[in-house]
Formats: sequence, C-alpha cells, structure tokens
Amino acid sequence: MARKEILELRRDRLFLILIGFLAVVTVISVAVGAADFRAQLDAYTLYVADVTASGSGVTPAAPQLFPLQLLRGGMEYLEILGALFAIVLGYATIAKEKHRGTLPLLLSRPVQRFALAGGKIAALATIWGLVVLGLAIVSAIAVTTIGGGTLTGTDLARLAVSCGFAWLYLVFWSAIAIAVTVLTRQLSAGLIISLLVWLTFVLLIPQIGDTMDPDNQVPGGLFAALQIQKPDELAVLAQFARFDSIRNGLEVSSVTKHFERIAFAFLGIKGQYNQQPLPVVWMAMLPYILTLTAATVASITIASAVTTRRALQRKQS
Repeated sequence: MARKEILELRRDRLFLILIGFLAVVTVISVAVGAADFRAQLDAYTLYVADVTASGSGVTPAAPQLFPLQLLRGGMEYLEILGALFAIVLGYATIAKEKHRGTLPLLLSRPVQRFALAGGKIAALATIWGLVVLGLAIVSAIAVTTIGGGTLTGTDLARLAVSCGFAWLYLVFWSAIAIAVTVLTRQLSAGLIISLLVWLTFVLLIPQIGDTMDPDNQVPGGLFAALQIQKPDELAVLAQFARFDSIRNGLEVSSVTKHFERIAFAFLGIKGQYNQQPLPVVWMAMLPYILTLTAATVASITIASAVTTRRALQRKQS
C-alpha cells in the first residue's frame, strides 16, 4: 500500500509543482534576508563614517551575520504553505480512490485492519521526509552561496533538528486531513473542513497572537528598538501579566506556534536562543517538543482508527 502511494505521488505533477514552489520561496527568502543584512551593514558603515568624522572615538559593534537566521522566511513559508500542501496531499490520498472508483476493488482484497490507513500515512511520512531533506539541502546551499554565510557542524545539526520537527509538523497535517476526509460524508466537505482547521490554527490564531505581542510591532523587536534592557523589559511585561497570559494561551493552542517556537529556537532566529548550546535549547523547548510529538502521534492514531472498511464503504454509497 505504501509503495503504491509513493509511486503515485512521484508521478503527480501537482505534488512536484508544490514542492518546487516551496524550494523556490525558500531560496527567495534567503536572498531577501541576505539583502536586508547587507543594507544593515551599509547603514552601519555610513554611521561609523559619520561618527569618525565627528571626532568621536566610540563606535558601535558591527552587525553580525548568523547564517541560520536567514532561514526565517523559509520556515514561515513552510509552517503556512507546507501545512496547506500537507492537507491537500492527505485529502487526495483518500479522495482519489473514490474519484477513480478503485476503492471497491481495493477493499475487495483481504486488506488488514490498519493496512489501508497505515500504508497511506507511511507513504506520506516517507515523501515528507524526502521533501524536508531536499529543502534542508536547498537551504544550506542558499545560505552559503546567496547568503554568503558559513555553516559549521553545529549549524548543520541545528538545521537537521529543525527539519526533523518540520517533518513531524507536516505528517501531523496530512494525518488530520485523512481523518477529516474519511469522517465526512462528502469529499468536498472533508476538504472544506480541513481548510477551515488550517485557516484557524495556522493563520488566524497565530496572527492574533503576533498582533497582541507588542515586541512584534517593530522589525527587530519593539524593546530592542527602544533600547530597553532585558530586566526593564521584564518589568514592563510584568505590568501586563494577564494580557500576556491570554496572548500566550492563544498561541499555544495552535500546533503551528509550537513548531515555530521550536524551529526559531534551534535556528537561533529567536535572539535569546542564538548561539546557545544545543542541550540548553532542547531543555527550553521540551514542552513544545512534547506537545508537537504528542499531537502528531494523536493525529496518526485517529486517522488509523477512523479509516475503517465500513466507514469508507459507507461514504461510497
């Protein structure tokens, strides 16, 4: 079953176009990030020239390139578009059997209880593993060529860990789409409900959370722009503890935010984890890692449980 699905996905032009699109936007995001860094460097050079001309001997530290931070845009595209593509593929694995009329033939064979769902999920997990590996290679090449950065062994390990959790995240959404498509009577309803879930938990809730976070209102961070030190920042936030609890509660209700926090921490995109030892990041991200892993296991379990011969045949009638 898994082999059949993998062969069909390899021949699917839509799938290849979607994956190619993800690779292209990843490269573009690295190019944009690199251009932004060069702009910061040019501004710094002009500033230093002005300071020197004024006779001041004090110059600020130069902006430093942390190559993995160039992947911020690529990760954001993956968490939004990747989830959407995962839903489309999960839906298609069930819908195509009904459209083609191959489901009765498939079910006429002595298929074991979990063979159908297990085969489809295993195939999607394999495909997503290959896709994530390909995107990791594209990202590393883009960072070192277009971005002009140098990746150390630790950087590659951080990239590998982030891509591993991206794989979990994509498998989660494909399994959710399979479960919803099987449970709904109409195929169109399965796709619509899956897209509504994606809209709510990938776009709506994270967007509300980001809007409520005052530090996200200015590029580089509001507190950094105002040159507010960390202790003072914490003191300010303490005055809005209830508001921040509501904001954080909204964000942690979305599995997308869990993936984002994990990826941003390991890649050093989130400043407080940049250049921190990997064990430190692992411990800090443990709650999000456990939640994302549990959500993926739960989605696979539910998809396997609801994809029964009776449910599939009922939908056919």
